[in-house]
Amino acid sequence: MTTPLAKAMSQLSIYDSLSGRKQSFKPINAGQVGMYVCGMTVYDYCHIGHARLMVAFDMVVRWLTQLGYDVNYVRNITDIDDKIIARANENGEAIGTLTQRFIKAMHEDFAALGCLAPDSEPRATDYIDEMQQMIETLVNSDYAYTGNNGDVYYAVDSFADYGKLSKRNLEDLQAGSRVDVESDKRSPFDFVLWKAAKPDEPQWASPWGQGRPGWHIECSAMSTKSLGNTFDIHGGGHDLQFPHHENEIAQSEAATGCEYARYWMHAGFINVDGEKMSKSLGNFSTIREVIAKYHPETVRFFLLSSHYRSQVNFSDSALDEAHNSLSRLYQALKSIEQHFTEQQHEQTLVFDDNLVNETYESKAGQDFIAAMNDDFNSSAAISVLFKLARNINKAIKAEDTVTAQQLAQQLKALAKPLNILQQPAQHFLQAMVGDKSQDGLSDASIDELILERANAKINKDFARADEIRVQLKEAGIELEDSQSGTTWRRA
Repeated sequence: MTTPLAKAMSQLSIYDSLSGRKQSFKPINAGQVGMYVCGMTVYDYCHIGHARLMVAFDMVVRWLTQLGYDVNYVRNITDIDDKIIARANENGEAIGTLTQRFIKAMHEDFAALGCLAPDSEPRATDYIDEMQQMIETLVNSDYAYTGNNGDVYYAVDSFADYGKLSKRNLEDLQAGSRVDVESDKRSPFDFVLWKAAKPDEPQWASPWGQGRPGWHIECSAMSTKSLGNTFDIHGGGHDLQFPHHENEIAQSEAATGCEYARYWMHAGFINVDGEKMSKSLGNFSTIREVIAKYHPETVRFFLLSSHYRSQVNFSDSALDEAHNSLSRLYQALKSIEQHFTEQQHEQTLVFDDNLVNETYESKAGQDFIAAMNDDFNSSAAISVLFKLARNINKAIKAEDTVTAQQLAQQLKALAKPLNILQQPAQHFLQAMVGDKSQDGLSDASIDELILERANAKINKDFARADEIRVQLKEAGIELEDSQSGTTWRRA
């Protein structure tokens, strides 16, 4: 029998930046997906824009896997670059020490946001030979040339399709350009493949002398080595579409004679209070700074609440709203868990993996599939979760325990590919984050006050009981009284 997810496998459509439209997804090899995403240049802590990118593609990997695909997810690390060299010199530390420190920090940040590790994480410095081989092929076939300064350049006018991804015409670019032609370049848009060595910089031997690779050639060499000359999905931020991804296409297809990637996916920008995030504007936030103030799952939920291609406006108020919205979903799960407690059933709702197919056969499951198969529309998928949460609350109010339990199972199951709502509800609702961890009430202090309040009620000291409720509310603690006792959550 064909399962709902197996059937849905053939119904996935992806917006392809190259064609400019949604296309049915048909991988090169049935049941397998090769995906390459441009990763970090590791000279500083990752910022919230990086979080947007990585959470988006983590969601893509998880949904592809949920559909039944065997996904080979490759995300590179650029560990040699002008900015890396400059930062290491500024700090007075070895380049390897700098990059390893920020690679470790990057892994910590992405793990905190619930992102899967890629299947492969190639580092640029490990692929120097592959880069040189590709450059040599381009030079020998007249797609590249050596300048008088020893740099090797790619001649963009040698590639007839240059501009096809970004929809830019080379003649128009040249006509409108104010860029002075460097004496060693034939065109201002030619880009460097190999940089001649400079004093006190890392360098490798090559057919063109000592030097190091340019940025664009790294991804072409690492992606084709890891996934083949043609692979299924190439992803990255919208800001990489031109010139980075345009240059990747030009050099890769010229070197291999093959189509480079079948589908191009680009995540949208992050704006901060209506302005594009940038260091120059002083509105730059690292992931570490954000998750010090907000629960990491709140940040993930916030990023998934918008379609991955849309621009997202980042602000404290937007994150506050995201936290409240996610709390409502967890509160629905907590309500059914609490109901189990009152009925002397198990306290925590445990998701039964055997109910996956049953979940996706439901109306909610079909709606969720339709949303996610429509170019990974996580925003529409989350709206399905909210409808389930409302129906859980209605079922509990009607004392329909069986329906409430079934809906709660569906809610947890459908949220799983988004990697939200997977921890016990009480853990999230009582989590201490940000400023609360500095001067907020501890769990033990809250429990002591709740016990004191309960004893005050027994002793008919209702004034003291009300005083404690007010005290907790002012500390951001919401109380919920039921037949089985009092539970609490952080507002």
